[in-house]
Amino acid sequence: MSAKNKVLGLIFASMHDSSVIDLTKKRTMGSIPFGGRYRLIDFPLSNMVNSGITEVGVITKSNYGSLLDHLGSGKEWDLSSKNGGLHLLPPFSHVDSGMYRGRLEALNGVWEFINHSDAEYVVMSDCDIATTIDYKAAIDFHKETDADITVIYGRYAYDSNKNHTANVLGIDENGRVNDVMVNPQISGECSISLDMFVIKKDFLKNIVITSVSRNQYDFTKDILQAKKDEFKIMGYEHKGYFSKIDTMNGYYEANLELLDTEKRNKLFIKTAPIYTKIRDNGPAKFGLESDIKNSLIADGCIIEGTVENCVLCRGVKIGKDAIVKNSVIMQDTVIGNKCSINSVITDKNVEIGEGKVLTGSKTYPIYIGKNAKI
Repeated sequence: MSAKNKVLGLIFASMHDSSVIDLTKKRTMGSIPFGGRYRLIDFPLSNMVNSGITEVGVITKSNYGSLLDHLGSGKEWDLSSKNGGLHLLPPFSHVDSGMYRGRLEALNGVWEFINHSDAEYVVMSDCDIATTIDYKAAIDFHKETDADITVIYGRYAYDSNKNHTANVLGIDENGRVNDVMVNPQISGECSISLDMFVIKKDFLKNIVITSVSRNQYDFTKDILQAKKDEFKIMGYEHKGYFSKIDTMNGYYEANLELLDTEKRNKLFIKTAPIYTKIRDNGPAKFGLESDIKNSLIADGCIIEGTVENCVLCRGVKIGKDAIVKNSVIMQDTVIGNKCSINSVITDKNVEIGEGKVLTGSKTYPIYIGKNAKI
């Protein structure tokens, strides 16, 4: 990517924390475990790196300790460099900024960092979408159409009773956004904004300065909705697989969808790998009487019981004669002997004592909080 067309990546790690409040009480959206060995921030960050973006800022809000530990210096994403690299941007980046209410205030709070970059274009992404996307194609589309803002969207079976934070776009025959609906009471296949945007840095600067001076902070309502006729806002369709995580049930379903080989292969593409922090775990160990069916088992797990249709994160231990089905078990959870677990989400470091029975349903899984002992 030439210096003239250099791109700055911005990732909003906390923009949708309220959607899955149980999972974000002690962490940001970006640091939620996903798919056995990943965090949600791994997807936008890896997509940017694979698209040739070598300077990325991660905008945080609160509870970002685990996120900082996960990202470190950025070496797993090859972003540990003197030029460009990975930058962690907590709130209160300058004395006049407060805890931001929306995307525009967040951008204003870190504008000194953005302004310091010599990038011509900015790619923005949240952390509530698990997908693999080539941003180069979206940037080329942005240039070719001479757009002011390009919104990346996907076709999605939207249901207002299940999806809580969707922005539905109207796209005309030329690809221009002519309508923006926030959480509409409709159902059916729609064009859903993936909360990924391409924009020129100078244009973004004008938007931020003008909006903040008018006490406007919501990018969707104050810019996309209010300015759709004034600005040339184009829609770029992402046709690859994606899962939107906007409810606890959505998180549960997105993890279990990875047990489908076809969907898993569409998300994890060999030519565009998803990078993550490496732990020094040994390989998974399976007892002589263990029985594992249709499950994702991360490194460091020790399984002596039965596991079926599950996603197990690193370091999980399943005791003898325990039966675990249709569940998402996070890092370092210990499930005792003779337990029966079905349709459960356990957070990190949970301990479930011997002989316990926990049964949820696929439409309403039981959630057990971090460090809980049962």
